Amino acid sequence: MSDHLHIGIQGELLASTFLEREGYTILEKNWRYQRAEVDIICRKEGVLVFVEVKSRTSDYLGDPIEAVGRNKQKHIIRAADAYVKQDVEFDEIRFDIVGVIINRKGQRVEHIQDAFYPTL
Repeated sequence: MSDHLHIGIQGELLASTFLEREGYTILEKNWRYQRAEVDIICRKEGVLVFVEVKSRTSDYLGDPIEAVGRNKQKHIIRAADAYVKQDVEFDEIRFDIVGVIINRKGQRVEHIQDAFYPTL
């Protein structure tokens, strides 16, 4: 397995563990709709949260959270729309990003709530 895939898998595992410790219930991992994928779908206190995880070995080229561009956001929003149409109960939805840095110095997990919003 290539290094970047291995870092991505580790990052998603760390993000899931972090979210569970923060009181979130993980509903889905790597949920797909057509060509779009949502890394983690979770719930906390009636809020359905769609989470994009970005993992890197350093922040030399920028924070991993900054790597979620508008095009990726559109894919996540489209997948979220399909997911909520499956008769899922929720009070509100939110789009978060979890940035993970994994290297020899250790690990860093940063959670940004309401990282982006669906636009009309």
